[in-house]
Amino acid sequence: MLTRKIRVQVVVFALIALTGVSYVGARYAGLDRWLGAGGYVVRAELAEAGGLFTNAEVTYQGVPIGRVGPLHLTGSGIEAELRIDAGAPPVPADLDAVVTNRSAVGEQYLDLRPRRSGAPYLTGGSVIAQARSALPLPNEQLVVDLDRLVSSVPREDLRTVVDELYQATRDTGPSLQALLDATTSFTREAADHLPQTKQLITDANTVLATQAANAQAIASFGADAKRIAATLKAADGDVSTILSSAPAAAGQIDALLRETGPNLSALLANLLTTSQVFLSRRDGVERLLVAAPQAVSVGEGVIGGDKAGFGLVTTFFDPLPCTDGYQGTRYRNGLDTAPAPLNTGAGCRH
Repeated sequence: MLTRKIRVQVVVFALIALTGVSYVGARYAGLDRWLGAGGYVVRAELAEAGGLFTNAEVTYQGVPIGRVGPLHLTGSGIEAELRIDAGAPPVPADLDAVVTNRSAVGEQYLDLRPRRSGAPYLTGGSVIAQARSALPLPNEQLVVDLDRLVSSVPREDLRTVVDELYQATRDTGPSLQALLDATTSFTREAADHLPQTKQLITDANTVLATQAANAQAIASFGADAKRIAATLKAADGDVSTILSSAPAAAGQIDALLRETGPNLSALLANLLTTSQVFLSRRDGVERLLVAAPQAVSVGEGVIGGDKAGFGLVTTFFDPLPCTDGYQGTRYRNGLDTAPAPLNTGAGCRH
């Protein structure tokens, strides 16, 4: 027989259990929303239900924030009540209401996807216009589209593709196995060196930014390379001649280097001094190089075979000799070596 104390404990336990089960059941069934326990209601206008149903989940960027209430027929489609939880984060009013599938079996829910963040936010009584809603592709439309796709493929061409694939992969089992093994090894190595790969991708951003900054220079380089290629194409014969002569020239240079041996370095060192001398007398060297061909030509004209040809031209008084300007200069015998002042005023005047 139960004592009074035990009966009281059993009754208290039953009341607590009933209260807990009732609360959990109410929360699970969403009865608290129907009783107006917190939150607010937003209306969404849809062209059609699209598989959406009462008590379907409402999410904000994939996070559950409420449930779908009753669905009402309107003149332009469907109006769905969205019961947003009291603890849900603020939802921007500038958004799209998308009915989408949760799984392959077609369980729909409503996802609120904001176009921008910040105020204004949805409040009780807000309306999401039908232009801001989107519906999933109906299954029947998907089946029709797949049927049209399959029907549009020519059977003979498809048979040809299948036959060619068979021919391409026939007797390639070992090669395909090696390819798969190599791919597996590559994937394993990539996973083992994931930090280095991430660092490489991060550094690639700097490289790509540099390339973008130098895009104009790279484009100019490409254009110049194209012009060089066009020039080489136009001079194909000359380039071919140079390339065909290059081996013989390289052989001669190699023989020269072998014959000169270590003396070549001393020669080059001495030529450095010679080049410095020529550099300091560059004007004279340029004049010499200009006059040398003419002098050689004259020499060839004077000396021909075993004879030398000379000419004599009288130039008396053509031009006239100088007759004025040296009167102040005193004549000195060549044997007179005593110091004497220089007549700086002497010069031909007539």
